[in-house]
Amino acid sequence: MPTGFVLVGFKKVIIIIIMLLSTQFGDVPEVLPTKQPLWDLPGVSADKAIAEGSLNSPHCRASFLAAGSQHSGDWLFALPIASCGLKLDDEAVRVAVGLRLGLDLCVPHECHCGSRVDACGVHSLVCKRAPGKTTRHHALNDLIARAFSSAGLSVTKEPSGLFRSDGKRPDGLTLVPWSSSKSLCWDVTITCPLADSCHCGRPRVRCGGRACRFPQGREVRCS
Repeated sequence: MPTGFVLVGFKKVIIIIIMLLSTQFGDVPEVLPTKQPLWDLPGVSADKAIAEGSLNSPHCRASFLAAGSQHSGDWLFALPIASCGLKLDDEAVRVAVGLRLGLDLCVPHECHCGSRVDACGVHSLVCKRAPGKTTRHHALNDLIARAFSSAGLSVTKEPSGLFRSDGKRPDGLTLVPWSSSKSLCWDVTITCPLADSCHCGRPRVRCGGRACRFPQGREVRCS
């Protein structure tokens, strides 16, 4: 087959593809993208809009947005190293996958705090009497303290003699000035995007919006 005929046929195929894309997704840019994900983006966005439009409950919509947010699936690529605390048992994997896909995790029952737990089991993540709440909080606080130490900054966790305006102690404090001759103190706060307080009574536009608004209400002074 002559080379010229192959090139002409290939150009016709490209023109047909561009016409189809223009008909379905609007005008095609003058400079065509060179990477495959950019070509796939219009179709993926259209399928995402269809899937999101079919969700019939705030919990399903919150699960969908949380699963599609950036870095939400990074834990799937972690190496299962037990010495580093990265190995999950079968029950942890079952719960993690169920939360990501919005599946039922348990039988509806009444929590020992008196609240009603539905089949999604999200209440265990926000219950004030949950046994693992304090453990998760300390684990995150240790992670932040180690990050400061890796950067060469001396810190102390839960410093004594320092209280916030609400009477509670901050979770950590730098022992050297951070800015304007003042030390930096931090407080670990965890928000659950699937909790009723995050999506009940308000439309969910994007994941992380609650986390962006939440710190504004937690700005307190320490003395």
